[in-house]
Amino acid sequence: MDERGSAAEAAAAELRVRAVTGLGEIGAAAWDACATSAETLSAGDETFNPFVSHAFLSALEDSGCVSRRSGWLPLHVAVERGERLIGVAPCYLKSHSQGEYVFDHGWADAYERAGGSYYPKLQVSVPFTPVTGPRFLIAPGEDPDVAVSGLVAGLRALRAEAQASSIHVTFMRAREWEQAGALGFLQRTDQQFHWENRGYASFEDFLAALASRKRKAIRRERREAVSAGVTIEHLTGSDLKESHWDAFFQFYMDTGSRKWGRPYLNRRFFSLLSERMADRVLLILASRAGRPIAGALNLIGDAALYGRNWGCTEDHPFLHFEVCYYQAIDFAIQRGLKRVEAGAQGEHKLARGYRPVLMHSAHDIADPALRRAVADYLKRERAHVEEAVDALDTLTPFRRACGQEAGEETGE
Repeated sequence: MDERGSAAEAAAAELRVRAVTGLGEIGAAAWDACATSAETLSAGDETFNPFVSHAFLSALEDSGCVSRRSGWLPLHVAVERGERLIGVAPCYLKSHSQGEYVFDHGWADAYERAGGSYYPKLQVSVPFTPVTGPRFLIAPGEDPDVAVSGLVAGLRALRAEAQASSIHVTFMRAREWEQAGALGFLQRTDQQFHWENRGYASFEDFLAALASRKRKAIRRERREAVSAGVTIEHLTGSDLKESHWDAFFQFYMDTGSRKWGRPYLNRRFFSLLSERMADRVLLILASRAGRPIAGALNLIGDAALYGRNWGCTEDHPFLHFEVCYYQAIDFAIQRGLKRVEAGAQGEHKLARGYRPVLMHSAHDIADPALRRAVADYLKRERAHVEEAVDALDTLTPFRRACGQEAGEETGE
């Protein structure tokens, strides 16, 4: 650890740390002041990340989607100096590894076979949400290194008190990842696919940046997606009605039951989300013959549109791509947003103009033997992920810098 890290740990020792069993114990104004401070969001491009807002996280709690019963028991860490809140971290005591999107099932299985107890564990994250954002939320005017050291000390104390095996901070910002590494966390990387807005004035402007055959393919997909009389609308703010959520919940339950067997979110969550932050919600709804048949839920940040959930009750060719990817790009261009983050996994996104980017997580494991084994695995995994990102980036549909691709058609 460097001298600055040692000094930050010394200053952090003067702070008081407590576990908070629900966001009701911390007011929305105090939480959001930490979530939106320049100290939290420095080196980023947003002044507001919807997923770490009090409104979003409390909707998960108040709807019962996160609870002891669901295996996501809220145990948020709060650091205080006297009566002043210095920083907070959204944290949960987990009894399983579901709903995280950074997979440690192999670690759990190996540890259990060796006679250890991997669960419970502490998860610093936004439940069911594979979206990068701040995880160490720092009050305005506070030293980030001191506050993060205090939060990490609090997490480690909570881990010992709860007899948890480990701490996992997932989908964190790169700066926090570096801070956690300096404080002894193991560092992990993964990849996602994001669309970048390079100053496009319209969707056609974006298509002009692609190779000719890719432009043709996307235009064909968009035509076929709506060829059966499908109409698409964007709903946000006061336009969102309970009838829209009734339809979307049907889509969500259908997709959830087919993909992973148990959907994480209940119907009440969507009503609370709409009630508390409707202006940050974009519901892209597809209808046919006046009846909703598909939809995609997105949240709106200051710099990005975040695609979250999708579902349908009718299958139409390319409708998923249209509703989840192309309509999201359209909206981002209209709003002047810098990127679209369309969720975890999916190399099929490459052909739609999405590029591979690195994701970051950090892990603190109590058992020395398990820690050594995981550290060795992560060293090899990081190298593999970097190579994969570099290789995938060569497969994007954009024109090459030197002009058209070899053999590319020139006609439309």
